[in-house]
Amino acid sequence: MAHRDPPGIHAPHIPADDYRRAQATGQPVVIVVHTTDPAGRPLRRYLFPLVVAAAAAMGGWGLVVALCALLDAAAHTATVIAQTAGPLGIGGITLRLARPKH
Repeated sequence: MAHRDPPGIHAPHIPADDYRRAQATGQPVVIVVHTTDPAGRPLRRYLFPLVVAAAAAMGGWGLVVALCALLDAAAHTATVIAQTAGPLGIGGITLRLARPKH
């Protein structure tokens, strides 16, 4: 994984005076970099896929509900037409589509 500096640090460097003194005396230079890296992953990484999955699930349930409503309306329509038409006869064969109410 590539090293990334925290925001605001464009090019970490050793000040010139400290570098020249370290070269002249052989003294080591200690560089301390304060980082504010987050401990875990941001919530946005988990929240976005969950929102997309929830939206897809809600859309799927919406389609199921719409299909059920459409089939219910079709069943009621077929029942009303069958009650209104009475028995149907074709060539001596009579078909009763619905029972009489009395």
